[in-house]
Amino acid sequence: MKIARNGWLCVGLMCVAALGVGRAQEVQTGPEDQAAAPQQPAQQAPPQQPAQQSPPQQQPQQPPPQPEQAGAQPNVKLPPPPPKVIDVRMPGEAGFSIGLTGWLARGSNHLDKGEEATFTGVSALTLADNAHGSFGVDVGVAAGLHNTLKFSYFFVKQSGSVIAPSDLVVFAQTFSAGEPMTTNSNLRDFKFSYEYLTWPYPVERRHFRLKTLWQVQYVSMRAVYDDPIKSATPDSSGNITSYAVEGSKGFFCPTFGLGVHQYVGQHMHLEADFSGFAWPGRWQLVDAEATAGYRMGSFEFRAGGKYFHYRTSPKQDYFYRGNVGGLFVGIRWHSD
Repeated sequence: MKIARNGWLCVGLMCVAALGVGRAQEVQTGPEDQAAAPQQPAQQAPPQQPAQQSPPQQQPQQPPPQPEQAGAQPNVKLPPPPPKVIDVRMPGEAGFSIGLTGWLARGSNHLDKGEEATFTGVSALTLADNAHGSFGVDVGVAAGLHNTLKFSYFFVKQSGSVIAPSDLVVFAQTFSAGEPMTTNSNLRDFKFSYEYLTWPYPVERRHFRLKTLWQVQYVSMRAVYDDPIKSATPDSSGNITSYAVEGSKGFFCPTFGLGVHQYVGQHMHLEADFSGFAWPGRWQLVDAEATAGYRMGSFEFRAGGKYFHYRTSPKQDYFYRGNVGGLFVGIRWHSD
């Protein structure tokens, strides 16, 4: 028993000694030894979950922007179009029209020799002015807003007896001074006109129109001269010789002018046109007309006055010049 107790005591002392040696080694270990010892990685703490917040109010979802196609225009909101201007056409400013006129033209026409004459005699003669009934016609077609294309034609006939003021040479025929002569003349005018609205624009509801006139005219003057006594007197052989001779001249001419139109209500229409042109040393032309028209249904009854001045080219062997005018009445039919 004594031996067993001593053995257990020895074992206990050895354990105590071993514990003391281990603590001493831990105390002797310095910082250098700690640095040389491998460091264990520190375990990261799990991230904290943010505190749950109340969900924000949902906004209306906008459609995602669409990619622009190649060459496509951006989606730009354009301003509203301006209000449409009301453009009122008065009666006679649409469709087409046909008119007839009749007038008693008065005036004087003259004949004289020109620069190409090869004779030395006198040819200055005033033609007879006894007027006959003269007529005219016009056709108009609407050409756009308030513009008009118009063709017109008129002729003036005059005839009568005159006394030769001196010995005359008229288109290669000779007449003695103091002899009675007869003249029968016919003046014609063909006119193509474009009437272009110049003011106001836009017209809206206005009743006044100012138009510029762009025209081409052809003027023709033809006359027959005769000595009625000689033409009716047989010669010694009983033969009748005619002394009648005819001569005519004409020319083309551009003319430019202005036209004034005033609509007095839906039925009354006032119009005045003036145009002309002259080439120095050549031809001259002046054309003026004023009318008042009253419309009933498709028909317009017209009355007015006209003045016409012309001169053919004095560069030829003979030339005419004259002034005619007078009052006229007419009727015009409209398709609108």
